[in-house]
Amino acid sequence: MSRAVPRFRPLRALLALLTGAALLAPAALVGAGPAVAAESGVTPLEFTVRAGGRSCTVDADLYRPAGVDAEHPAPAVLATNGFGGSKSDGTTDALGRAFASRGYVSLVYSGLGFGGSGCLITLDDPADDGKAASALIDFLAGTRAADDGTEADYVVSDGPGDPRVGMVGGSYGGAVQLATASTDHRVDALVPLVTWNDLAHALAPNAAGARHGVSSDTPGVFKWQWTNGFYLIGEGQPLLVPSLDPSRFNRLTCLHFATRACDMIRLLNSGRLPAGSTREMLAYARGVSPVSYLAGVRAPTLLVQGQADSLFNLDEATATYRTLQAQGTAAKMIWQAWGHSGGFVPGELDLAAGNLDTSYVGQRILAWFDRYLRLDESADTGPAFAYHRDWASGYGTAAALPDASRTLYLSGDGALVDDRSQVAPGSRRYTNGPLPTSHSESSLARLIGLSDPAPYDTKGTYLGWTSAPLTAPVDVVGAPKATLRVGSPATERVQDSGDAADRLVLFAKVYDVASDGTQKLVNRLVAPVRVPDVTRPFTVRLPGIVHRFGTGHRLRFVIAGSDTAYFGNRGVRPVTVTSTPEDTGLLELPVVGGSAP
Repeated sequence: MSRAVPRFRPLRALLALLTGAALLAPAALVGAGPAVAAESGVTPLEFTVRAGGRSCTVDADLYRPAGVDAEHPAPAVLATNGFGGSKSDGTTDALGRAFASRGYVSLVYSGLGFGGSGCLITLDDPADDGKAASALIDFLAGTRAADDGTEADYVVSDGPGDPRVGMVGGSYGGAVQLATASTDHRVDALVPLVTWNDLAHALAPNAAGARHGVSSDTPGVFKWQWTNGFYLIGEGQPLLVPSLDPSRFNRLTCLHFATRACDMIRLLNSGRLPAGSTREMLAYARGVSPVSYLAGVRAPTLLVQGQADSLFNLDEATATYRTLQAQGTAAKMIWQAWGHSGGFVPGELDLAAGNLDTSYVGQRILAWFDRYLRLDESADTGPAFAYHRDWASGYGTAAALPDASRTLYLSGDGALVDDRSQVAPGSRRYTNGPLPTSHSESSLARLIGLSDPAPYDTKGTYLGWTSAPLTAPVDVVGAPKATLRVGSPATERVQDSGDAADRLVLFAKVYDVASDGTQKLVNRLVAPVRVPDVTRPFTVRLPGIVHRFGTGHRLRFVIAGSDTAYFGNRGVRPVTVTSTPEDTGLLELPVVGGSAP
């Protein structure tokens, strides 16, 4: 978000961020290019569906371009809201109007549990949210009518009951696309923006021990601000959008979510992670996440993820992208500047400015639908991978994601050196306190209009390693990796207790230190780690970034004992890091463009 939020509107501010209204600005687009069409009007529709064992209505709006009829059919675009929004919020309504103006039949709807739609919030579960979207695809196919008898016989068909349809939307409206396409292969193209791969990782990430994509066998560190913000918005829906629809209510202890979603939030807030409950929680969170059902996604997918996003960072989209590519699903990926944490820059995709046809990302989206919905084989869908650069005009592009190509070593004297022989033997120690002593961000503070302090670490509660001043720029594109070995006797005694909360928690991050000593935590991103075993080395995957470390700047790698945005250690846990030339920690950077430390 680029503007301050008035303090007397905290709930609306939180709603705006979670719905994506702050991300995809609330204004209609002015489409350009081939076949710009006049919109013939908006038709409100309702569809009765069954989800989670309940029968409820889905509230939708149909945008039909002028001149589109049974004799002149057009492909369709389906979209729904971000978390807490509805078909009528600025973003979702803008998407409907934008694509109708370009000659697409547009159907936008309120997701289950939001706006005027009934049923419970089920976190984009394919069995519920995906099934509801499929019912709307039936309508576009002409095989079912809306509840008032309205039928659609003007959507291009690829076969009986198979309309040519794409999906677009962000955040909660992004994951539902993958959920739908995993079981309904009539979907022909997807454009999910700023969404997740594994909800377990997004809400409680562990940057160590990943077994598949971002998913780790060791339970992660609870991201309490973001998670509880979503929970409050979800449970508050009957108040935010007054409704007496009984299908929207669960029970007094879990008003509006599916029961297992509430159970997950309660477990995370408890500060305890006993083995049995944790396994159930991880199974549920991953079961409603793309990581569990991407094998069924065949529709060509253009992934757009934000660099400024501490909720769903670049690694989420990267995991989805690699899975789709490995299984042969056509996929490309763009890392734009803005995400859930802000970061908008002039010239980026901005619905308020109506720049779909002039922004790089907007042009790529239009080309994607031209290719896979209009079947225009001449449409240029762009490179496999593109990323916004704040140090140069335009986007950088590559045929593949960069690999870690530069290795730095953690010296015992606190230096970050580029040759193992330069490592000085030595041991250093930090101790975490009972309260958080390091700060990366406060999503809640920003959302209610309070200033968010600059990132900091309190002396004695972290360790840092700093490079010499750079003699040339270093351009990092991707996720740095660190290999660490730490000593913590207090943790070693309890880490096998059967409660994962007894394992050591730490936070890894990379600062850019300017020549005047000021430092910047890129996009305020950190890597929360619940160490699987303090007696063994472990690898930390830091969040992906796109950043130039300038000439004369220094890189600083830090591990800290706490962070205000996350739950921390149970009890005081002193940590020692020992380095020798033969056995020391590593920091590996994915460097592009020939730059070097």
